[in-house]
Amino acid sequence: MTSDGNSMSKKVQQMQAFFGLRVTGKLDYSTMDVIKRPRCGVPDIANYRLFPGEPKWEKNTLTYRVTKYTSSLSNAEVDKAVEMGLKVWSVAAPLNFLKTNTGEADIMISFQSGDHGDSYPFDGPRGTLAHAFAPGEGLGGDTHFDNAEKWTMGMNGFNLFTVAAHEFGHALGLAHSTDPSSLMYPTYKYQHPFGFRLPKDDVKGIQALYGNNTTFIWSRKPGSNVPHQPLPKPSTPTNPDHCDSRFSFDAVTMLGKELLFFKDRLFWRRQAQLTTSVQPLAITTSFPQLMSNVDAAYEVTERGVAYFFKGPHYWTTRGFQMQGSPRSIADFGFPRSVLQIDAAVYLRDEKKTLFFVEDEYYSYDEAKRKMEKDFPKSIEDEFSGINGRIDAAVEVNGYIYFFSGPKAYKYDKEKEDVVNIVKSSSWVGC
Repeated sequence: MTSDGNSMSKKVQQMQAFFGLRVTGKLDYSTMDVIKRPRCGVPDIANYRLFPGEPKWEKNTLTYRVTKYTSSLSNAEVDKAVEMGLKVWSVAAPLNFLKTNTGEADIMISFQSGDHGDSYPFDGPRGTLAHAFAPGEGLGGDTHFDNAEKWTMGMNGFNLFTVAAHEFGHALGLAHSTDPSSLMYPTYKYQHPFGFRLPKDDVKGIQALYGNNTTFIWSRKPGSNVPHQPLPKPSTPTNPDHCDSRFSFDAVTMLGKELLFFKDRLFWRRQAQLTTSVQPLAITTSFPQLMSNVDAAYEVTERGVAYFFKGPHYWTTRGFQMQGSPRSIADFGFPRSVLQIDAAVYLRDEKKTLFFVEDEYYSYDEAKRKMEKDFPKSIEDEFSGINGRIDAAVEVNGYIYFFSGPKAYKYDKEKEDVVNIVKSSSWVGC
């Protein structure tokens, strides 16, 4: 056997060991199966979970810039996926990311085809999806996606958030992990963008480089290049104090004869007439597919069907039983610019559902299954007395209750005005 043959056999053995396959040095069926999977273009064979030499950024605030977009998605969708992909790392480690639209950024992001000048040409559809360079000068931190792929915000094609979050791990200094449950495992596995939590192995890796994030969760207002002041983490993030004066809900809906209130990973169930305190339950106990952080929800009572929204997806239930896989909110006729719903409420008499997105709302005709024309309209102009962004909404006994931050507004449709304001938390017995 030639020395080249020995070298090839050795590389195959290394790859087999990395993926936990039987080490034979031969390109058998299971080895070829791994080779053919869509994957990251950063080499697998590394000495550590960190890159050799352990390169890292010597600062905690990094700039990023998207210099070339893809035709598969709108620029706004790309920006959202990139922002969420970076945020999974800033939650685990003390890192800030600032978006810039000009000049040289630490992490330069682009969609490229074939040979694009960095000595790592792309190979067309499937195969290598993307690659990123370890921290350093010049190309260091730069992240490239193969523009020949079909990039999506959902489960069809390749989910941009999933791949971007993985590549940004490389851009921050992480090599591939041998743990199949890790985000940094080299082959593609769809991750739902909303409510995603970094697996333990990845948390250990990023904290080995940058330390533990015990002081803040970073967030950035859309369209702004300046981060908010660090936000203190709640002392018990999985069990928020629902009687806190600042408490707010993520979503509220009727389900059968009960009212459901959602916040982070928890929800409360209460009878419509009940006012005594009720105990929170984990969302995963009743809605495992939703996991956490429900954006909006509503029930069409006559059909016994409820809809739950998270980011660009929605789920359908009958009671507490999920019906099928998540689908795109585009089914409702939203424009492509709408990537997330703030609140939704079904109006029983009108047979219309109102969807609230930032400072506007849409009206959906449930009988015709069609978005109504001449929308969106201004919330402020149409709903007198409602101040601030709407977090949740529900109709009870003919009144619409709007939840905005710590306040719940009782809105009389006939008077077209707010007739009462109470604390949001009073709905769960505070």
